[in-house]
Amino acid sequence: MNAGIVAEAAGLFAVTNVDDILLLALFFGRAAGEPGSARRVVAGQYLGFAGILSVAVAGAYGATFLPKTALAYLGLLPLALGLRAAWQAWRNRANGDSEQAEGGRDSPRVLQVAAVTVASGSDNIGVYLPVFARSWVGGIAVYAAVFLILVAVWCAVAWFFASRPAVASVIARWGRVLYPLVLIGLGLFILVPGGAFGL
Repeated sequence: MNAGIVAEAAGLFAVTNVDDILLLALFFGRAAGEPGSARRVVAGQYLGFAGILSVAVAGAYGATFLPKTALAYLGLLPLALGLRAAWQAWRNRANGDSEQAEGGRDSPRVLQVAAVTVASGSDNIGVYLPVFARSWVGGIAVYAAVFLILVAVWCAVAWFFASRPAVASVIARWGRVLYPLVLIGLGLFILVPGGAFGL
């Protein structure tokens, strides 16, 4: 295995996925205390990243799925999830439900995590595609292997942060506010600079 490609792949992954640490920490924080929910976060992250990787590899070989301008509309996914989470938090608060009950009903699901991963990683496709296009099949396999290993590292780091008592208490206290705000902000951050709806 070429050490240069491994180092380049690791650097490329770190630079393009640094924002995922915060998102994953929020997902893990919301998943705390519910059996199997942390596994769902990891599965969703892998599913979403596998989708990003598949599109980048296929695109490197000439396949086109969406025009570049359509990628901005992926921001609708986290925006919709954030608005839904905000609505649920408001409704639960209005009904006087406890945080524990709310958390049990609104812990992240595999497809939710995957959708946010794909949307937040849509710009990664534009970075990975030219790198894969200039690589041979073996080189792409090395990139993919390093990326998939680093997804596990990212999940472990995010889980570590989310499980620290100070961070966990902030997420427990403010997670119902932070979670929708971060998703809504991410959605707008994807939509507006991408020029969706003529913005």
